[in-house]
Amino acid sequence: MQLVADLHLHSKYSRAVSKQMTLSVMAEKALVKGINLLATGDFTHPVWIKELETQLVETAAGVYAVNGMENQCVRYLFGTEIACIYSQGGKGRRVHVLVFAPSLTVVHTVNECLKKRGINLSSDGRPIIGLSVFELCELLFSVSEDIIVIPAHVWTPWFGMLGSKSGFDSVRECFGKYAENIYAIETGLSSDPAMNWRVEEFGKRSIVSFSDAHSPERLGRELTIFENEAAKGIDAFCYKDFIFTLKQTGPWLISTTIEFYPEEGKYHVDGHRVCGVRQTPEETRKAGRQCPVCGKTLTLGVLGRVDQIAKQEVIPRKAMNEQGVAVYSPPKGHHKPYIMVVPLTEIIAQSLGKGEKTQTVLAEYDRLVKEFGSELNVLLRVDVKALQTVAGDRVAQAVAKVRSGDIFFSPGYDGVFGTVSIWDNKEETIHRRKQLMLF
Repeated sequence: MQLVADLHLHSKYSRAVSKQMTLSVMAEKALVKGINLLATGDFTHPVWIKELETQLVETAAGVYAVNGMENQCVRYLFGTEIACIYSQGGKGRRVHVLVFAPSLTVVHTVNECLKKRGINLSSDGRPIIGLSVFELCELLFSVSEDIIVIPAHVWTPWFGMLGSKSGFDSVRECFGKYAENIYAIETGLSSDPAMNWRVEEFGKRSIVSFSDAHSPERLGRELTIFENEAAKGIDAFCYKDFIFTLKQTGPWLISTTIEFYPEEGKYHVDGHRVCGVRQTPEETRKAGRQCPVCGKTLTLGVLGRVDQIAKQEVIPRKAMNEQGVAVYSPPKGHHKPYIMVVPLTEIIAQSLGKGEKTQTVLAEYDRLVKEFGSELNVLLRVDVKALQTVAGDRVAQAVAKVRSGDIFFSPGYDGVFGTVSIWDNKEETIHRRKQLMLF
């Protein structure tokens, strides 16, 4: 059995957002996307935790369903994102981490401990705390050894553990003795697993990808697939299995991750948003880190930051599966393969020459999902000829091009999302996507 997991759900709890990001709405959207394991998000927020208490029912130890939706194949883990903002080593640090808890009792204890440290949990958005990552781990693991901590979007310049602006140069430097409790690393939208395979310190850790979803529509931009061939039914998976999967022990394994093209991430290459300057690492090495327009220092992108930290070169192997999907695998070691996708609304919009949020595109999206069962089915599993019969030549060709990686891109920089073009018909497109690989 496979579980498709999106565990970086961040609702920025507020009255305006909460109407969209209810548990039932998220579960329904997950079914449309083809996802069956979510994080609750924001379990530290005092209003949201009341909704979790009243709306969730435990279906397996530490795994929950929305009350009344137990028969649908969507389950929740208690999870949240926390921002640690502090000073260490003469430098301001801003590091985001994902935190998962095995039960409601543990969640309440964690929240009480945070409040006793004077932390305001009532403000909208992820809680911002003045504790170091080390101090946070000390607090969390004193509550329960089963709490899971994962560095979030690890390379993001301003808020990643290895971010160029406020991060560290290693897991050990950030977490100290608790580095041994860090079983997984989240890639973030601006990096792919192959970039992370280059970091020696990640060699024995799981590489996971989640979408950092702020709305139901953004669910599933990145996903991690857990697999257990012997499991029968979704409720064969419990919280302990989640721990064992990240530790790479037990019957459940990470089989694949599904990735956003990192060029679309908003910090992929170097740049300065105000001046519209964007540079690849190669260009920065030649021209320097100063903005050629205003002279300020460019924001170092993820690609360049990986070059600073990584100690080894890794060339992924590329193979095409029977549905024409490019699968990228590590040349050696325990890391898992990954595949890359573009959201279906984006594919339809480019195929029809319409905006992503237009009624024409949304109606076609709904029609295809209804016909083939889920967005992931359309993107990865449906035979292209069958898709062509229903969606027409243009959409089917676009899906095939995305599956194979035959696309063009304009990479993101300094907070500006990049763009992917299925056809080379945009002036801002730089070149066809190229990545060194073995065949």
